[in-house]
Amino acid sequence: MFTRILVPTDFGAHSAAAIDYARGVARRFGASFHLLHVVEDQLVTGPFGAELHVPTTAGTLASLLQEATVNLEASLTEEDRMRLRATGEAIVGTAARTIVDYAGDNGYDLIVMGTHGRTGITHMVMGSVAEHVVRSAPCPVLTVRQAPGPVALPVRSRQLTTTA
Repeated sequence: MFTRILVPTDFGAHSAAAIDYARGVARRFGASFHLLHVVEDQLVTGPFGAELHVPTTAGTLASLLQEATVNLEASLTEEDRMRLRATGEAIVGTAARTIVDYAGDNGYDLIVMGTHGRTGITHMVMGSVAEHVVRSAPCPVLTVRQAPGPVALPVRSRQLTTTA
């Protein structure tokens, strides 16, 4: 069913959860997966308008791409590379549009990505890369929200009474 899985990552906890989920899907279907990190050029994509943009120099972009490449390599295990044929790539662009275009141009049949699950005013101001990808992608998109960690359940002790 799925043979090529694209996993966009920003290296946060939500992305880590998506990578783990993609591993499971890849194992289940014998698919490969590819990590993609999009370095956004703030001159082009800042959220508040051109007057607030700080131009990103070629040297800064190269440095950001180098750092992302190191992080991508660290995100993949040897099993990922060997058994699941996992790879990673960092490119410059606008996150949502670049992810959608990359998936279509490279024939991915599933995108697995993390989502922060923002709502209300934060969602309106910040937008949602995941939402844009879900609406625009040429293939199914599975969004993964990170679980909030293990829940500590209260331990109730029962007093055992014995009748003698």
